[in-house]
Amino acid sequence: MAFVERIKDWGIKSVNKVYAMRYNHLSKIKAHKVLKQIETKRGSLSALLKKKADDYAVEELGWNGYAPWLYVYTAIQGRFKDGWIPDNYYHLELLPEIQGDYGKISFLKPLNNILLKIPSNEDIAYFIHGEWFDSDYRPIPKKALRKLVLAKQDLVVFKLDHSYQGKGVFLRNTESFDLGELEAKGNGTLQAYIHQHAFFKDFRSKAVANIRMTTSISKEGKPVLSGCYLRLGRVRDFYVKSESHVRVPVDLVSGELCEEGYLADWSIIDRHPDSKIKFSKKVIPQYRECVDFVRDLHTRMPMVKCIGWDIVVNTNERPTLIEWNGYGNDINFSEATQGPCFANLGWKNDRTPKVLGRHRRWFSP
Repeated sequence: MAFVERIKDWGIKSVNKVYAMRYNHLSKIKAHKVLKQIETKRGSLSALLKKKADDYAVEELGWNGYAPWLYVYTAIQGRFKDGWIPDNYYHLELLPEIQGDYGKISFLKPLNNILLKIPSNEDIAYFIHGEWFDSDYRPIPKKALRKLVLAKQDLVVFKLDHSYQGKGVFLRNTESFDLGELEAKGNGTLQAYIHQHAFFKDFRSKAVANIRMTTSISKEGKPVLSGCYLRLGRVRDFYVKSESHVRVPVDLVSGELCEEGYLADWSIIDRHPDSKIKFSKKVIPQYRECVDFVRDLHTRMPMVKCIGWDIVVNTNERPTLIEWNGYGNDINFSEATQGPCFANLGWKNDRTPKVLGRHRRWFSP
């Protein structure tokens, strides 16, 4: 039995190393691509600043393969800052410790209501292993479900488990939607369409905007807002997609949009490319209520130390949860534009990266 367990352990470690090697390789390619895009606007990153990033990656994080994202952060802010967390360091070294299996619960969309107990939740029903359940998790016949859907407004949204970055999300008309078609897609959540505040509609996107708010658990055990930016769709999109979204950093205190935003390829812009509306002097409506909303939600999942919340303010001026990401939420945009976002949380891992082992030398900036 001990031999079998050793074989299993060896297999798991081998898979983890292969995954880490691939992740670091792709992360390096992406970081260099982003850096090149930023340099077209900001100018080339100096050798001195690159050296500071290299030294920090080795001396503080244990490996120079963490430097590429530090280059990106430095190029955007024009200086190097201690406390930054590179994207690949976060995903490979920190996630298992600060989120782990409890964070992965966020992949199972039908559990959101029972876990977070959201009064304004938009959930209509859940499809799980061939059965439909209402928002109180009671089995519901299809005929009754159809009546429930028709009682809603014009549109409904179906989100598959493990949906992310706009993938696995389906928008349907309440008059013509097909339950069978949705069932064929797999387990997921059927929700009422959120009608957003005029502030977001003014940007002329059909997609419901996302206010991405990242909260973290402080050393004192309290949720704090660590990062915030607005995600807007393009005119051709029915929901916000990572491959086409517009991102605009938001001041953490005031809720005011920064003057500069970014396209999906990290091109720097000062207005929405479709509506031509400038970001400057725009303030998120009900911003303090949004902050209180996500901090309160995080108190219900305190074992997950960092959570990305996608929320929007509806036409009734109430913050509404679109979804939450408790495992694998991206931090690179917030770190680059607002960071260091997590410097005082005690996350820094001073050990040699454990998932790479001797393969560290295969990767370099």
